[in-house]
Amino acid sequence: MRHLFAGLLLATTSITGIVTPASGQALPPPVAMSGEGPEDARLKRLFYDSDERDLALDPISAILRGDMRYADRFGDYLTDVATAREKRNLEADLAALKAIDRAKLTRVDQLAYDVFHNTLTINLRGYDPSIQSVTRLLPINHFGGFQTFYPDFASGKGGAPFKTIADYDNNLKRNAGYAALYDRIIARFREGMAKGVVHPRLVVENMIAQFDNLIAQGVEGSVFYAPVTMFPADISAADRQRLTAAYAAQIRDVITPAHRKMRDFLKTDYLPKARATVGLSAMPGGAALYDYRIENSTTLPLKGEAVHQLGLSEVARITREMEAQKTAAGFKGTLPAFFDYLRTEKRFQPSSAEEVRRDYEAIGKRVDARVREQFALIPKTPLEIRPVPDYRAKSDAAGSYQDGTPDGKRPGIFYYNTYDLPSRYTWGMETLYLHEAVPGHHFQIALAQENTALPAFMRFGGNTAYVEGWALYAETLWKPLGMETDPYQRMGGLNDEMLRAMRLVVDTGIHAKGWSRDQAIAYMLANSPMPKTDATAEVERYIAIPGQALAYKIGQLTILRLKSEAQAKRGAAFDPRAFHAAVLDSGSLPMPVLEAKVRSWIAGTK
Repeated sequence: MRHLFAGLLLATTSITGIVTPASGQALPPPVAMSGEGPEDARLKRLFYDSDERDLALDPISAILRGDMRYADRFGDYLTDVATAREKRNLEADLAALKAIDRAKLTRVDQLAYDVFHNTLTINLRGYDPSIQSVTRLLPINHFGGFQTFYPDFASGKGGAPFKTIADYDNNLKRNAGYAALYDRIIARFREGMAKGVVHPRLVVENMIAQFDNLIAQGVEGSVFYAPVTMFPADISAADRQRLTAAYAAQIRDVITPAHRKMRDFLKTDYLPKARATVGLSAMPGGAALYDYRIENSTTLPLKGEAVHQLGLSEVARITREMEAQKTAAGFKGTLPAFFDYLRTEKRFQPSSAEEVRRDYEAIGKRVDARVREQFALIPKTPLEIRPVPDYRAKSDAAGSYQDGTPDGKRPGIFYYNTYDLPSRYTWGMETLYLHEAVPGHHFQIALAQENTALPAFMRFGGNTAYVEGWALYAETLWKPLGMETDPYQRMGGLNDEMLRAMRLVVDTGIHAKGWSRDQAIAYMLANSPMPKTDATAEVERYIAIPGQALAYKIGQLTILRLKSEAQAKRGAAFDPRAFHAAVLDSGSLPMPVLEAKVRSWIAGTK
C-alpha cells in the first residue's frame, strides 16, 4: 500500500490506487494496436470503463493521479451504500471478464486478464459477510486511517495541488467532507462496541494521541492552514484575503471540532470498551478475517502456521549471517551483546536532523552512480528526500515512499523519520534507501506509472506482495550497487532483512497463536539490533493491520527464487538488467501471475 497509503487502503477498502494520467485529466479511451482482435478490444474497454467508474466514486485517488474532474468532492467513503456499490461493481467486472475468451487475446492481454481476474477474485472475497462483519466495524486505526493520510494530502505539500483559486476552493469542499466523515466513523465504532468487535486498547490510545497532536496545532499552526501560507504569485491580494479567512474559519469551526469530537469519543466512550488482547483470533470472526488478510496481502492461499514456520527458518538463516558480520567487525562478545553495542554506541547515532538529510543525499548519489549496471529501465519521475512531518513522526516508520506523477509535476518522495533521533542509527541508512527509494519503491512504482501501454489498474494499482517484495528484493542488490561495504552497514542490511523475516513469526504469533504485545517486542529485540522504539512501532503496526507485513518476505522470496531459476538456465550469459526488466515492465503482478510471466520469459530467452 503501498507505503504511506497502504494503511489507508487496508482500513477503508474503498480507495483503490495512486496514479496520474500525464494529461492531468482523464486517460484517453483505449485504441487498438497491431495484432489485436475483437476480444482484446473488449478487454481494454472493460479495463477503461471500470477505471473511469471507480475514479468518479473515488475523488481522492483521482486527484492523486492528477485527474481533477472530481476535485470538488470528497467522496462517500465508509458508507454502507458505498460498500454495497463496491461489491456490485466487482461482481459486474468479474462477470464481464469471464465473458471474454482469454484464448483469443494477445499474450500481453492474457497477462492483463490474469492480473485483473486474480485481483477481482481476492478483493471480492473481502465483501463476504463473515469478513465485513469485522472490517466495517473497525474503520480506522493508528496506522491506517484518514487522520494519518488526509492532513498531509491537504497540506499544500501532499497529493492535492494548490496552483489555482479553484484548487483552494475545492480543497475547502473536500475538507468539509473529511470532517463529516468522523460522524460515520463514530457510528461504526459504536456498532462494534455493541457486538464486541473493538480495537485493542493500545491502538485506541495511539489514535487518541494522533488527534491530540492535530488539535494542538491550533489554527495558524495547523497543517490544514499551510496552503494559505504558500499562495502562487498570480493569486490576487483580495483572493488571498478571502481564502485565508475561509481556511482559518474552517479549521476553527469545522475541522478542529470534528477532531475533538472524535478524540473525546475515543477517550471517553471507546477506550473503556477496548480489548486487552491484541490478536485477531481473540475477537469474534477474527480467525477467518486473518486467513483472508494473509491471502489479500500475499496473493497466495497461505495459512498462518506455514508462514510462521517459514519465518522461523529465515530467522535462523539470517542469524548465521549476522554472526559472520559480528566476527568481521572484530566484536568479541555474543550476538545479543553485539546488538546492544549497535544500539548504544554513540558513533552510530546521528547528531542532528540535518546530518541525516546530508547522509541520505550522499547515499542517493552513490546509488545513482552504479544503478545502470543493474537496470536498463530507469524512471523519468524525479525523486525528492524529505523528513516525515512532525505530526505523524511518532507513529510513522523509519522511512516511507509517496508516489510521484509520471508527468513530473509531483516528484516521488522518500520520507525519513527523525523522531527519537538517537535511534535512527547510521548503520541502517543504506539499506533503508535501497528499499524506499532507488532501486526499490521509486523504481517500481514510477516505471509502472510511466508505462502508458499498460491498462490503468496495472499502471497505478498494486498488491503488497509485489510492491513490498520488490523493495525488499532491492535491498539484496547492495553488493552490485556498491553499498554496505563495511560490516556495520551490512549488519544494517541484515537487520532489515531480519525484520521482514521476524514479521512472519510475529504477525502470525500475534494473530494466530495468541502472542502478547510484549512477547512480540521481546522476540524482535532478541533477534535483531533494532531499537526498542522501532520494535514497538512495528509490533503495534502488525496489531493494527494484520497480515500486511507478511507480504514483504513472501514477495522477496518469490523474486529471488525466479532469479535463481534464470541464473541456472542462462549461466554466465545471465543479464540482471534483462531480468529486472522482465520483473518490472508490467506493473504490479500477483505472485502466481509473476511466476508464470517470468518463467515464460526464461523459457523464451535467447
